[in-house]
Parts: sequence; C-alpha cells; structure tokens
Amino acid sequence: MTFKDLGVSEDIIKGLNEMGIINPTKIQEAAIPILTEGEVDFVGQAQTGTGKTAAFGLPILAQVDPAKDEIQALILAPTRELGQQIARQLFKFTKYTDKVFTEAVYGGEKIDIQISRLNRPTQIVVATPGRLIDLMKRKAIDIRKVKTLVLDEADEMLSMGFKKDLTEILEGTYSQERNVWLFSATMPQDLNEIINKYVKKNARKVSIDKEDAVNTGIEHQFVTGDDNSKLDTLAYFLKSQGKKRGIIFTKTKTAARTLSKQLAAKNYEVGLLEGDMLQKDRDKVMRAFKGKNLRLLVSTDVAARGIDVANLGFVVHYQLPDQTDYYTHRSGRTARAGNTGLSLALVNQYELKKLRQMERELNIKFTQIR
Repeated sequence: MTFKDLGVSEDIIKGLNEMGIINPTKIQEAAIPILTEGEVDFVGQAQTGTGKTAAFGLPILAQVDPAKDEIQALILAPTRELGQQIARQLFKFTKYTDKVFTEAVYGGEKIDIQISRLNRPTQIVVATPGRLIDLMKRKAIDIRKVKTLVLDEADEMLSMGFKKDLTEILEGTYSQERNVWLFSATMPQDLNEIINKYVKKNARKVSIDKEDAVNTGIEHQFVTGDDNSKLDTLAYFLKSQGKKRGIIFTKTKTAARTLSKQLAAKNYEVGLLEGDMLQKDRDKVMRAFKGKNLRLLVSTDVAARGIDVANLGFVVHYQLPDQTDYYTHRSGRTARAGNTGLSLALVNQYELKKLRQMERELNIKFTQIR
C-alpha cells in the first residue's frame, strides 16, 4: 500500500517523501481512506508513535479550502510540545501545495501574541484545551464554523484533567455538519462517555490489532535486583548503549530530581523534566535534548506527555508505572516512525508480578537480561 493508493495528492506525496515518509503505517492505511470520504465521525485507537498526525492531517489538508479565511479545522492536543509538532508537520506536508495557514496556540506563551497571530488568515488551529478556552472567553477565536474537530491523544487530555474543557469545546463547535475525529492509545471509561455523547452513533471505528497496541519494533527487557543496586545497574546499561540517546522514567518528581543529580554527578549529559518546572525551563531542556546537547532525559510520566524526539534508542523504567497504560506511553517514545528500540524495566522481586500482568494485558514478552 502506498500513499498514492490511499488517494493522497502527488504534491503532498512530494512533501512526505522529503520528510522521509515513504510508506503508510497501519493507522494511516486504515484512517486516510475513511477520513477523505468527507462527512464522517471517526474513532481510532493506535499506539503513540504510529503516525497519527498524518492519519488525520492529510485528510484535513485535502478538505480545507485555502481561499476561505475562516477556521475550518481544529486539532486539540494535550501539550504545547505536541501542538507545536503537529503544526510543524502540517506546514511541511504542504510545501508543494496551495498555502494552508495553521496556527498553534498553547499555554506558556503570551496570549496577546497568539491573538495577533489569529488575526491573520488561518484555516487550521492546533490548540491545547486550556488555552483555547481562554481565547474563547476573550472572543479572540471563533470555532463555530469548524467543520472538523480532531482530538489527538484523547486519553492523555483526560488524564491531565481537561475533561471539562473538552466538553465546553465540543459543545461550542456542535452542529450537524461538524465531524469529530478522535485518536487515542487507550479507551478509558471517561473517554467512552465523551464518545457516547458527542460522537455520532454511526461513527467509523478502527482499532489497530491488539498485538500492535505496543509497537512491535520495541524489544522489552527487564533486570531484577534490589532497589539499592538500581543506580549501578542503570550506569552499566547506559555504558552498554554507547552514544545512543534515551529517556529514563520515574514515578515521582522527587525520584526524578534525585536521579538526574546522581547521573550528572557521574558526568552524564542529562536533563530533567518534571511537572513543577516553569515552561521556559522545560523548553530549554527540550531544545538541548532535541539538539543532541543532552544524551539523556530523566522524566516523570506527566512531564513527558507530547514529547516526540526522533531516533531515541531506548527507554528505561527506573520505577515501573502504576498503570499499564503508562507503560505503553513510555515505551512508545522509542521505535518511532518504523525504527526499532529498546524498553528496559529495572524491577525488584515484588514488581515481577506486575511485569507478568503487563505481559498478559499488552500481549508482549519481556526478556530477562543478567
């Protein structure tokens, strides 16, 4: 299957090829033909890092009328980083087509700057829910004529506490003509409530095979030991990885801060991401990590949401997450866009039971090393 087979235009394909996107992923193969049909609601379940941006972005670009100076499509994303990344990709997709203007709006930047940008011709808006609500309250954005509303990483938005905001946005765009396209890695109860209320009953639903719920390009490994030896085990693993780059996850902010200091003391180029950081500090760390000035990132689950960094070799679970879904989100940071990667869990004897439970729930196999 090629993008041409999926009905994507030659001009867009030219842009995709320049980005190194040659063959469609499973979610793209499944979603693009349905979404380009036009008037359709859609629910797609697919793992993080499987190419969802192109799955909804290409059909949106095919439908948007560049001659109309009004917001025709609205894409909601959980974090500033993911919103910026979606806007950048849409811009690159359209390198050889008629100009379609996309604006990204999010917290952490002066709202007045974003309001002035929205005064320019804009056909697509990518927004975090909180900032969009702020703009709506100021009457700085009109979403009533939105034809397509995309909820990307919908489960993440709910787990970050955006349910009330999402409901307000869905109510604010509600019309018979408006289509909702919802993409999510998991389907928690809260999300099913939103689907039942705001997505049409005849919506098309696609779920990428259960065995692909966790990216098949990821090798899952674990090491057992007591908690006192974890740091030494991690240092041994990092040495074995040469110059490969990766993210190390902890459950708590305190553990993340402590571990980043311990790694820095061992002369590792390491950055820290945790929920209490100011946006400017977070941006600084992400610029350094994406610019390859940092080899490692220590992060909590909440702080890592929306991160997309190309060519990460590994993910380490320094502490296992409480929820199986979080393991999926964490490990999905590696092996993106058809690459392979490694996900290593450092566990004590008590956590082995949880590991076996994850194997069953996610239909994956963990290999024990040393």
